[in-house]
Amino acid sequence: MTMKSILSHLHLKFAEKTWNETFQLVRRCMDKSRDESKPCEPLVRSLERLQEVFNVSSMKTMKSRLEVIAKQQGMGFHITEATCYLTADLFYLEVVLLPCGGVEEVKVAPHGGSPVPSESLLQLLRSKDFAEFPMKLAGLFSQYNIPGDNEIKLKLLTSLQCLGKDLQQISHLPRVPKDSDPQVDMINNGRIGCLIAGKEDCPLTIQFYITPTDGMKTSDLQKTDAETVVQTAQVTVGVSDVTHKLQTASVVPQLDPQGCPVFLPLSEGPYEMLPACFLLRLQPAIPMMPSFINKLSQVTDVTIPDVDLQWAPLLQLLMRRSPSANGHGDTLDEKDAIFTVPLPGGVMHSYVLPGAAWEAPAQRGTIVDSIPFTHPAHVPALLELLRHQCAINTLLRSCVTSQCLVGDLHFEVLPESETSFSVTFHRPDTDSLAVLLVNISDAHQITCTLFGAGIGDPSLDEYLSTVMERCMSVPVTLRTLYSKLEEITSAPLSPRRPATTEAETDRSSPSGTAVTDTSSASTTFSQSAAVAEDGLSVSSSACYAMSVAKSELLPEINTSPAVNLYPFTPVGVFSHWMTNNGQLSELI
Repeated sequence: MTMKSILSHLHLKFAEKTWNETFQLVRRCMDKSRDESKPCEPLVRSLERLQEVFNVSSMKTMKSRLEVIAKQQGMGFHITEATCYLTADLFYLEVVLLPCGGVEEVKVAPHGGSPVPSESLLQLLRSKDFAEFPMKLAGLFSQYNIPGDNEIKLKLLTSLQCLGKDLQQISHLPRVPKDSDPQVDMINNGRIGCLIAGKEDCPLTIQFYITPTDGMKTSDLQKTDAETVVQTAQVTVGVSDVTHKLQTASVVPQLDPQGCPVFLPLSEGPYEMLPACFLLRLQPAIPMMPSFINKLSQVTDVTIPDVDLQWAPLLQLLMRRSPSANGHGDTLDEKDAIFTVPLPGGVMHSYVLPGAAWEAPAQRGTIVDSIPFTHPAHVPALLELLRHQCAINTLLRSCVTSQCLVGDLHFEVLPESETSFSVTFHRPDTDSLAVLLVNISDAHQITCTLFGAGIGDPSLDEYLSTVMERCMSVPVTLRTLYSKLEEITSAPLSPRRPATTEAETDRSSPSGTAVTDTSSASTTFSQSAAVAEDGLSVSSSACYAMSVAKSELLPEINTSPAVNLYPFTPVGVFSHWMTNNGQLSELI
């Protein structure tokens, strides 16, 4: 009864109180906390909930809102008459308020620097977007969240600033354009990609990969992806268990007569051993195969920690992160994944990716979100490796959609190596198979080789390679190929020949052995798949038949030794960058 009486009395006492009075009461309770370093958590949560419903209409309420946000980020908070200061070890935020609770100006001041206006933060506060502003502030805080004591922090901040200046100098080196679109060319082919200079409210950012634009401008080469994601990397610094030599000043003091930078050697340059390393923070994170991760470490001589790496089939990782493959993230489990890709003109392609083949150890991968390095000379080589992996991922993702309907044409996609895959399909107007081998030598060189079509025209391979490089889409390339084959087989001056004759006239495989299109393979496919006369209907049992037939069609694919595309040796920083006279090599 006593407790009920007390609660009733409290209810009557505060029933007529305004939100402002309640807010001030919680503030007073927080100020009287017994342990100032650990405020009462229930009171903190109550204050945060009050903030969400409280209308910011005065300078006093805006100050209170900013104070709560600062404490959420672990920052200090100080107030003058009309200015709030949100402080951290290496920067502070200056917010100038208006009497009505509006914001006149927001400035960011790095340690030792003058305050610089931040338009992005100003607009967030003026629009009272108190959901996005803390996220922006958290990113700013993490940018300056450098490990170590104050002395180490200042040294690492200086080193990071010097790295940024050297990367800008490398990015301005002259080069030959490779793409008609200047922006795409800079992103995909620039030595440092498209470098976005770091500002006080955002870190140095590199845009290094985007799906190339279609320069052919034909209806057969329309992009199938609804969105194009630009792959970026933020340049930051992170703590390391091992000390590394990091620059304390610019290491590109001059240019040679050809306009290339000359790096100072580690024994002579302004370097200092520090318990940290530079980082490329990838946004979004990239699914990568083990061989590419090892090559990244060979470039930098810094091992990528594998403590938090979780390995899974690469295709499964791509399916999870593909916006067009909702609901298929976990379907690859020793089963065949089947996707239907819609194309312009109402054409539907069905792509079969056998789970057992894509479960092979060489096809496993992990999600990489940051890459450690110690020198600006590492960055161009790292970006080339990342672009190479992105190109492979882009082509495989082009076969992955959210649809599982039966398509007009059926294709089976199988891995042939870490950097190549094959697509087996039923030839138009025949009962035999053909195989398109796609080899991604690097991000700038993709070759397509057609087997079993009985054409023997190298110009067709060159044309398909051009299409693939320009649109970066397997379905678009296969549609183009299928249209070409239909034109050839329906030409009046070129009567259809038996499948065995076509195979005899087909060109040899890369190893010099002729590729045969056996009648048994054709019979197996025809009987198992129940293929109609027009070759546009394949039953689900055709998946296995296509696998068997392809093995007969391609006896010599990938039997030659693999070529090491990145022959880097971790002997010093400059082993793969410098010439004999100490100047930058042509790799930059």
